[in-house]
Formats: sequence, structure tokens, C-alpha cells
Amino acid sequence: MSDCCVHWTGGAAMNSAHFVGMDEAALLVSDGMVLALGGVTLYRRPVAFVQALLSRTPRPHDLTLLAFTAGYASDLLVGAGCVRRVRSCYFGLEAYGFAPMFTQKAQQGELEITEETEASLVLGIRAALSNVSFLPSRAWQGTDMQRLRPDVVSMIDPYDGQSVTAFPAITCDVAVLHGLAADSAGNVLLNNNLGVDPELSLLADTVIVTVERRVDQLVPSADGYILPSAVVEAIVVAPRGAWPTGCHPVYPVGGGQLLAYVDACASGDFDGYLRRFTDQST
Repeated sequence: MSDCCVHWTGGAAMNSAHFVGMDEAALLVSDGMVLALGGVTLYRRPVAFVQALLSRTPRPHDLTLLAFTAGYASDLLVGAGCVRRVRSCYFGLEAYGFAPMFTQKAQQGELEITEETEASLVLGIRAALSNVSFLPSRAWQGTDMQRLRPDVVSMIDPYDGQSVTAFPAITCDVAVLHGLAADSAGNVLLNNNLGVDPELSLLADTVIVTVERRVDQLVPSADGYILPSAVVEAIVVAPRGAWPTGCHPVYPVGGGQLLAYVDACASGDFDGYLRRFTDQST
């Protein structure tokens, strides 16, 4: 990251976020909550936060996992039995194959899976941000998706008389993101592989961000996106906090570590892997 990204010329946000320890941040997630994990597939995932969450005694349970795309960190939560319901349009490890624990528990009927597409997630989030109960779209018209989602209904557009799909608003209790840096005022620098992180920061009641480092000040740059402190509740400094998912330009995806995870699950040793994973946080 260039030095031009570490000097902020504007004023501090009105409600600055505060820096906390990882264990304190993990306590903000309670049983039964809707938990959103930021990042995209295998990039900039809040892995260190998930590690702290899984190190809690007892671990949270009955969570609804909200992830536009779900991957390694989400699979750990599913395998550990923390998740009751999944809302995502993709759950996998990209080139490294299926997400093993999600696949296993889905096939065994141990998860409640809400069928989603990019359209249903985006419109549901936008509806909540617009403070309305739904947003209409022509998406899903002419498909069988509504047979899988009886809560999603069709309606007649009052202006052109055509049938549209009414996608219900999606709510979120806690969103956890990972960023490159945070300044003393609580502003957070993300890279440009944003996914829906800016939307999650506005959607969730509580926003937690783990960051690679703390700096004095940040400055807007084409190389990144600055999340203002007003939307962030808590910041945790966690170097390599997304590893083994990638965090450009700080480090790439740790392919060997992801393959080791897949191999452990394939051999029936998820519990052993999880024990080793959580031991790293002590």
C-alpha cells in the first residue's frame, strides 16, 4: 500500500469507532443472531474473528449466516455447529473445490438453507437500506425459484400491469469485515475488491472491522475505499487477520493451507483441524 493512503485531510467522523481486543469483539455476537461475513469468496475474509468466535466457551449457536458469497471462514462456522441457517448465493472454495462441511451438513439435512440468488440478496439488502419491506424486480419471473421460496411473492406493477417479484427486506444484527488499515479516528481502508461490504456496513446493527494495521490518518485514494468511522462500532488490529484467504496487496491466498483444510475434512478430521485452528489463538 502506498504512503499516499495513510494521511487523512478531512475531519473525524461524528461517531468514531473504538479499538477493542479480539475477544471483546467476539462477545458482540450472541446466539440466534444474523451474522454477516464480509469479503469475497477467498479474499479479505475475517478469519481471525471467526477463530476468536470459535474459541469462545460456549460457542454461539443458532446463527443465521448471511454472506453474499461464502467460503472458508463460513465453512468453519458451519462445521463447528454454530450455524442453523445459511443465506448465500455461493458457498465454496473456488479452485479448491466444494466447501466440505457445508456440503456435508446440507446433504445430511442439518442446515436450513434459504435459496438465494444475486438478485434476491441485493434487492433484499437494498430494501432494508431504503426502509421499505420489499423491492420489486423482474428477476425470478418465469422460473421455479418461488416454489423454493414461498415467502417471495409476485405482484402486479401498478404502472405497467406486468408481474414482478417482490423481494423481502433482509436484516442483519452483526457484520464483520476485514480491512487493510484503520486510522486513529476509526476510518477504515478496504481494497477495491469490495463485494457488498459497503452495503453490509449500513445494513447491520453492529459493524466490526478487523484490520491489518493502525495508522495515524487515511486519505481517499483510487487504490482503496474508505469506510467512515460513523458506520463502524468496533475495530480490532489483527495482522494477517484474513489468512489463509487473500488480502491484496498485503498477502495472497494461502493455497496450501486451504488444501490442508480440504484434506482434513475429507479424512473425517474436521474436529482435529478445528482444535488446531482454535489453539492458534491462545
